Amino acid sequence: MEIKQKPNNLLERIFHLSENKTTAKREGLAGLTTFVSMAYILFVNPIILGDAGMDKGAVFTATALSAILMGFLANYPIAIAPGLGDNAFFTYSVVLAMGIPWQDAMAGVFVASILFTLVSLFKIREIIIDAIPQDLKYAMAAGIGIFISFVGLQGGGIIVNDKSSLVGIGSFTVPSTWLTIFGIFVIAILMAKKVPGSIFYGIVLTTILGLVTGIIAPPTSIISLAPSLNPTFAAGIMHISVMTSPKMWAVVLIFFLVAFFDTAGTLIGLAQQAGIMKNGKMPRIGKALMADSLSMLGGAVMGTTPTAAYVESSAGIAIGGKTGLTAVVTAVFFALSMIFSPLLEIVTSQVTAPALIVVGVMMASSLREIHWDQFEIALPSFLVVIGMPLTYNVSYGIAFGFLTYPILMVAAGRKKEVNPLVWVMFVLFLALLYTLNAIK
Repeated sequence: MEIKQKPNNLLERIFHLSENKTTAKREGLAGLTTFVSMAYILFVNPIILGDAGMDKGAVFTATALSAILMGFLANYPIAIAPGLGDNAFFTYSVVLAMGIPWQDAMAGVFVASILFTLVSLFKIREIIIDAIPQDLKYAMAAGIGIFISFVGLQGGGIIVNDKSSLVGIGSFTVPSTWLTIFGIFVIAILMAKKVPGSIFYGIVLTTILGLVTGIIAPPTSIISLAPSLNPTFAAGIMHISVMTSPKMWAVVLIFFLVAFFDTAGTLIGLAQQAGIMKNGKMPRIGKALMADSLSMLGGAVMGTTPTAAYVESSAGIAIGGKTGLTAVVTAVFFALSMIFSPLLEIVTSQVTAPALIVVGVMMASSLREIHWDQFEIALPSFLVVIGMPLTYNVSYGIAFGFLTYPILMVAAGRKKEVNPLVWVMFVLFLALLYTLNAIK
């Protein structure tokens, strides 16, 4: 049945609703569904970046405002927000492990976002994406997922430091640990039942339990004006002078690479689900990549880590979202949510830990795509995956993979399959490891 739309309708002219066989009502519902599915990032991102010393209120506002461009520029039903892998790398690898102040680290994010925008503008991004072995891309996604889960297990008190074995199991006599366990089971059960917004609902229910049992202190208020961006706004720009340091360029390289691969696979998978792909190619991919890049740049200016396309957009697509109106509606709900910033007081690390663990599970699913039967691929992929959590550093894990992959491919007689750009990455990561160790 053909859907009729008024040709003079503003939404029709911008988003081509009838051409995509959808309606404003359907797109609105899809946008709301996507928002509920990914609203957890509003609370998780400030918690993680707060660990780096950043103002949680400012990060909350920056997160809510981080992206609306995908809907308008590319007309895709795909929402963008700060990526969990990127913020974890920022806090735990760069700020805490390397000892770089968050303001300096944000300068690295700003420079990486400029480079990111330039390679998208000149269409170099697609070339580099094609050059990187697909198995290492899968390994990077899975490794970041396991690293995020590890951070969640620590934050929830399930895993703790141990002098004899480095890590050990936490104490189950601590009430907050049981709060985390409750949250894991709630989210897991909802996920198993395929309930849209499972992670968000899990955070809400876990918070309510914490309030009822007294583990979490009640908030002083629920609604207030949006927190000011002043504590984080343009911090990276004001500290751009630190880019004279070699270690900062190592940070830029990793931010660039992690953000580079984070969105590409998600965009393609979601476009396939939405029926946007044509003849195996993604229409308007240039605009989509540019929207992603500009969102990352805008986020860096406001004071948050790189943005990424969210796989939770699949929830909105599943109920009929087909155009950028879905993404715009999602962004509007994010903007409206800024008045609820006082709730940050009650969303503790024990409440967000289950979300990190479950998101890690979803990211680790890419392990099934790796060719484990080919050792020259299996070892580099394994080193990427295991290197991230065990070194508590995303950059080391990625480096391990790129340093072993080309050598083993040559040993296996598959030299011709190694793209010349991979050898460039080999040299860059040698320099990266040397730099990171030199500054310790």
